[in-house]
Amino acid sequence: MDVDAGSPRGSKRKASELDDETSGPRRIRALDPDVVNKIAAGEIIVAPVHALKELIENAVDAGSTSLEVLVKDGGLKLLQITDNGCGINRDDLPILCERFTTSKLQTFEDLQSIATYGFRGEALASISHIAHLTVTTKTKDSDCAWRAHYDSGKLAPAKPGQAPDPKPTAGRQGTQITVEDLFYNVPTRRRAFRSSSDEYNKIIDMVGRYAVHCSNVAFSCKKHGDSSTSIAVQSSASTVDRIRQIYGGSVANELIEFSTSDARWAFKAEGLATNANYNIKKTTLLLFINHRCVESTNIRKAVEQTYAAFLPKNGHPFVYLSLEIDPQRVDVNVHPTKREVNFLNEDEIVQEICEHIRSKLAAVDTSRTFLTQTLLPGGRSAQEVSQTATPSKTGASGPANRKTPARTERNDSHLVRTDTNLRKITSMLPPAAAVGRGVLFDSGPAGAGSDQRPEAQQAIQYEIVERDMTPCRLISVKELRAAVRDEMYHELTEIFATHTFVGIVDDYRRLAAIQSGVKLYLVDYGHACLEYFYQLGLTDFGNFGVIQFTPPLDLREILGVAAEQEKRIAAAESRDYDDDDDDFDADGIVDMVADQLIERREMLLEYFSLEISPAGELLSIPLLVKGYNPPLAKLPRFLLRLGPNVDWKNEKKCFDGFLRELAVFYVPEPLPAAELGAATGEDEAGDEETRQEVEARQEHVRWAVEHVLFPAFKARLVATKSLMDGAVLEAANLKGLYRVFERC
Repeated sequence: MDVDAGSPRGSKRKASELDDETSGPRRIRALDPDVVNKIAAGEIIVAPVHALKELIENAVDAGSTSLEVLVKDGGLKLLQITDNGCGINRDDLPILCERFTTSKLQTFEDLQSIATYGFRGEALASISHIAHLTVTTKTKDSDCAWRAHYDSGKLAPAKPGQAPDPKPTAGRQGTQITVEDLFYNVPTRRRAFRSSSDEYNKIIDMVGRYAVHCSNVAFSCKKHGDSSTSIAVQSSASTVDRIRQIYGGSVANELIEFSTSDARWAFKAEGLATNANYNIKKTTLLLFINHRCVESTNIRKAVEQTYAAFLPKNGHPFVYLSLEIDPQRVDVNVHPTKREVNFLNEDEIVQEICEHIRSKLAAVDTSRTFLTQTLLPGGRSAQEVSQTATPSKTGASGPANRKTPARTERNDSHLVRTDTNLRKITSMLPPAAAVGRGVLFDSGPAGAGSDQRPEAQQAIQYEIVERDMTPCRLISVKELRAAVRDEMYHELTEIFATHTFVGIVDDYRRLAAIQSGVKLYLVDYGHACLEYFYQLGLTDFGNFGVIQFTPPLDLREILGVAAEQEKRIAAAESRDYDDDDDDFDADGIVDMVADQLIERREMLLEYFSLEISPAGELLSIPLLVKGYNPPLAKLPRFLLRLGPNVDWKNEKKCFDGFLRELAVFYVPEPLPAAELGAATGEDEAGDEETRQEVEARQEHVRWAVEHVLFPAFKARLVATKSLMDGAVLEAANLKGLYRVFERC
């Protein structure tokens, strides 16, 4: 369709207005090479920052350890990059700026193993067609540097009337490329750049990205005429220091390091990401795939979705991700500016990276716990701990001449209500307010803070039999009890002994809030339960209650369930799972463990109330605490682990190993929120049934944590030093809050 230039825009030219020569089909002609080159240049060099990106990549490919960038008018007037790389041979200068001339690629198959930034040989050629290009270079073996000027891909004289051949000149080893008057012959493109400061900011961003990624390479960037540099990074700076210099200390102070790999997808990912304490209005993603700075909408969205559960609304993270993938699985030739790449199994790789980042974010509270241990009552600094004598058998953990601090008079900032009979704060919150995987101070459908037992708990019947307590005279058990007392941490034990239960904060991560004195603490009750049930096993050794199974369970069948799970896990780790794989002999393991337990059934019954019949039927397991049911879903794994994880030949190690496995079995499992608890079944009835089971179990665990376990902690738990490693975190101090509100 032809349009008449003199007519209004979009109006068609009438057929009668066309002459005979143009009324037929037009002839196809080959474009002039200069037109072809300018079209290609417009696709590759869209803005000054794209020209700079190509020049930086060429400099890094040349083995440079120092890059200096000089910019004038946002790169439109002047864009100069100087490096100390290997330089360019004088004989290669005549074809340096011709299209498709490169030292990095010979055959098309080489793309499958390309390990350099550039490979097509189009960057310098494109720049020379839309700008005045000057190259000054010197190799290690050359006696002098050589300077060459280029125009439209060919050598050009520096001044009219001179020869276009390269001229010798003084210079240091490396290459200096000067681009002047970019887009001088494409006025439409040049007029599109309204602000030189915006273009300079884009250049600063690109230099900063490569400065963060390229270790052992120094970068500097400044405006022409300025005495100070906008970016100055030393070659010896670490990645965190580079981020600190370029993006600021507020980012660098909140970084967490991550690294993951998977041989199945042939990738390795590592980088740095901010934790939940830091958020900005727009995501900053520094993405490098095989050391090439690229963009990926899919990866950006996946990262933002990962952080959505940790950051406030409209909050976004800073993430630096370096992803290395087998070059044979990556297609780098999908974008003119090499801004994007395609690689196999993208969804699987991105999902695994995001899951790893999510696990790091979820564990950040644990990493902070050690730093806040000195805030516990009576806590000591690392220097004081190093000067403290070894704890004695009586549990004393300080030097004999340690002085008790003088009591101070209480004031308003010390006063707080801790009467649990009064109304709780949880009663003011809406019931069943599930958010994601955690529930904030939710006390269940019985009403927030209610003491009413769940229906499943009320249905449990306990039979009390008259049986005399069996005193334990075993030296091995007494030594294990003494070891617990030696590891006692008095200040933390005092916190549990005087605490008031506040509520469950997150039942997926098993976090609960307690108050002791004027301080509020977050407690990992999973970790605390592990220590409590182990100590309970030592205290009640030989006098456990009994959970009976009617009818009895087939021991080998239960062990078979756990063995099949272990087999699938082992196969997933080795990435070669096969139903006929004989590397993991599940049946042999089941027989071995079953024979061990049946052979020692008398000892298990006497000491642990674990009853197994000679025919291999499981009749009962030990009951540690009344009012709380252990997660029977963990029973198969518990029984299977008794085989390899218990040293049956050494009495002390045997009792210690068995009780620790029993404690692991009794620890409440992390349960998702009710909305997320439904399984992916084939019919709606199965989904509804599973959801109801999850809700019932969740209700039982919440009730037991508040009304059974934490009261037991208060009465019997000896807080050992192992609980200091991520089990208790001070969340608030009334004195500190009082000062804050006093200023308001």
